Amino acid sequence: MKLPSRLFGRARQGPSELVQPDTPPIQGASIAVAYFAPQTGGDFHAIARVGPGRVLFGLLDVAGKRETCGAILAAARNCFLASGEEVLSAPELNEPEAMVELGRRLNLEIMRAAGGVRSCPAFAGCYNQELGTVCYINAGHTPGLLRDPSGIVELPATGLPLGLFSLAPIDARTVGLGSQGLLVVVSRGVVEAEQRHSDFGLAGVTTAIERKLSSANSLSRHILESVRDFMHAPPKHNDVTALVLAREE
Repeated sequence: MKLPSRLFGRARQGPSELVQPDTPPIQGASIAVAYFAPQTGGDFHAIARVGPGRVLFGLLDVAGKRETCGAILAAARNCFLASGEEVLSAPELNEPEAMVELGRRLNLEIMRAAGGVRSCPAFAGCYNQELGTVCYINAGHTPGLLRDPSGIVELPATGLPLGLFSLAPIDARTVGLGSQGLLVVVSRGVVEAEQRHSDFGLAGVTTAIERKLSSANSLSRHILESVRDFMHAPPKHNDVTALVLAREE
């Protein structure tokens, strides 16, 4: 299967070790990801335009260290991008069914590449530019956070982590992003950041995204800077990643 022609991922790395890769432009919205380098665990993110009006994004965490799960990471990433374009590129489609199919393919590919069981919590979403909606699956991942004028709500798991059972069921759900609404997904390393036996947690992420910043780029950076300030040092306990989709109008 061919990979999407518009794959974004070239990184700009500064002396602080906080990296922000390039991301695709989206009409009326912005999407960004930030992480601390070097990454030593099994986290990976992917963002790609899969059609004229859709952008696919995901944050996945293959169990294990990078040196031992590199082949699984590569297989999962290739499957995510190629299958995502294949199932989501049609102008007219049932997005929940397409996202469930993407999760099914990912699950089987992770098990194939691992030669058996390998846990991979995953959050994947498809942003519909015309409708301002996100159709997502959350396979045992850290909950997403959806912010709108009424407050902040969690988007909990819709299924088990990928890579555990070949026929594991998973559901897809759809949420709307209103004017200036945003969706935030962070890695386990963010919520498990610890200082004096206190965790940053989803509460720390919630506090960070209450600040009204101008773009997904600035907000993803602010979340990780908040983690670093909380720990009083750049985090090294795990991969630490924040992905933000923000509606601008």
